[in-house]
Order: sequence, then C-alpha cells, then structure tokens
Amino acid sequence: MRRRTAGALAVLALPLLPVACSTHVTTDANSGATAAVGSGSIKADAALTGRTLTVSSKDFTESIVLGQITKLALQAAGAKVKDKTNIKGSANTRAALTSKEVDLYWDYTGTGWIIYLKHTDPVKGAAAQFKAVADEDRAKNGVRWLTPAPADNTFALAVLSAKARQWKLTSLSDFAAFARSRPADATVCLESEFSTRNDGWPGLIRAYGIDIPKSNIKLVDTGVVYTETAKGTTCNFGEVFATDGRITNLKLTTLEDDRQFFPVYNPALTLRTETADSYPSIGQIMAPIAARLDNATLRGLNAQVAVDGLPPDRVAEGWLKKNGFIG
Repeated sequence: MRRRTAGALAVLALPLLPVACSTHVTTDANSGATAAVGSGSIKADAALTGRTLTVSSKDFTESIVLGQITKLALQAAGAKVKDKTNIKGSANTRAALTSKEVDLYWDYTGTGWIIYLKHTDPVKGAAAQFKAVADEDRAKNGVRWLTPAPADNTFALAVLSAKARQWKLTSLSDFAAFARSRPADATVCLESEFSTRNDGWPGLIRAYGIDIPKSNIKLVDTGVVYTETAKGTTCNFGEVFATDGRITNLKLTTLEDDRQFFPVYNPALTLRTETADSYPSIGQIMAPIAARLDNATLRGLNAQVAVDGLPPDRVAEGWLKKNGFIG
C-alpha cells in the first residue's frame, strides 16, 4: 500500500477571519473547522442546494487539503457538507466510499489501478492510465472517476538542487550514467516499502540499468528521506513523492522519469455512480478546480500545511479565493 509522509493532521479551528458581505462562515460539526465561502465563479446550483453530501479524504496532507477544497466548493454551490476527511489509509477510505459511509473523495489513478484493481504493471501515459482505471472501476465496482488534475504525485528521485546543477543531472538516465562514472557519490535513501515493490527500486534499476553497490542504499523512514537528501551526508539522492511540499522548501530537484517507468498518480475525485448520476453538476463544478491543480500548486498547498503549519481548511479557502472560485 502506498504510504505518505505527513501523517494525520487535525483540522484546527481558528478565530474567524473578516469576511465580505457576500460570504458566510461555515463550521463543520465533526472537526470544528471554520471557513468562509461565498460568491465567486461557483454559483448556487439548484440540484445541490440543501442536499447533504459527505466529503472524505485519506490521512495525509495533500488528501486532506483536496478534501477541504471539495467541501468548500460544494458549500459554495449550496450543498450541506459533512466533513469525514482524515480517514486512515487508502483501504479504509475506499471502503467508506463503496459502503456508502461517504459520498466522494480524491484518489490517485495509480492507486486505483494497482491497489484497488490489482494490476501489477501500470499503463503508460496519463490519459491512457486514467481511461483504463475509470472504465474498469466503473464497470466492476460502480465507482466513477471525474476529470483528473494534471498533477502527478508519483514516486521520484530527488537531489539537492545545487548538486543537480553541479553534476548536470536532470533525468533518471543522467543519474544512471552518474552512478557509473561516480559510484561513490551515487548514495540513495529509500523507504523500506519502495525498496522491494515492483514499481519501486528493483524495477527502477532494471528499467534504467542502474548499477550501484548495495552499501550505497540506505533504508530510512519515509519522512527522513527528505531531510537526509537535503543534508547530503547519509545520501545524495532520495526517493520522494513528486508533489510533497518539502521538495521546494528543502531546495530539492526531482529528476525527470524520462523512460516513464513510474506509474502515473493523477489525483481525481471519485464517487459512486449513483451519486454522480444524481448530481452531474459536481463534475462541472470540480473540473475547472482540477485543471488548476498541477505539481507546483500542490507542492505549494502542501507546504503551507506541512511546513508552515496552517490548517488545511484555511489553505483550501485561500487557494479557492485566490483563483476566484469562491468570494
């Protein structure tokens, strides 16, 4: 099961911010979180007004932020939203959806394909991967995948940006050549799960012909990979998630997967088919939001929570306002 590093985050209630007259403040009964929603590009929708929907997420930073964005967008459209974000693990969150405990949450195409649909090999290309997972999940499980975001929270190999420039490294093919020419500097920090899975280190070194001594590989906790890679003492390279906010904060550079080895992990809102059919405007509301969520955007949003310590609902509210979705 794919793991994330930021861990569970409590959604904190803070003193209310000043709001314009066109907005109102909502307080979630479960988390106590408060946020202002109001007039922006998202207008009241007749089909959603007064309807109650339960929004969920997994228990890592990015998923919780995406859940809060969805909650505020649906509230702006007039829906009543129950907040059941921060469910532990992919399996539990998915089960909450299919058992009708929750109505919608963001998942990842790679997770759907490999974990839920139990395929071993990913489909090459984001569009092809999305179509494959969306078609099969709808047919087999009655789960609908809405328009995916361009962001790709896949695995990546990172190096301190200054070293990437010094060593002229931009891609994983560059890293493979670097490992041959300077094996002593090709030290890599990995988490234990990545070190053994087919779409992790064993597959990566086969795909790129990477050959480095086993002593160059250091197994560390997931979160430690980022800090150790930035320090450059235990390892010069580290396995990271491509949209993690610490990449920018720690001045790391991710190497391009120029042979498209890693699965594509585009985030997309998932919901049961009956919910999608009952409220087709959800897709219309969320599509332009998804279109704005690229890697740089998610890294920035994640960093505001994981690095700056802001509550996810405030980060979501600020981004929706900045982009004109809510007033």
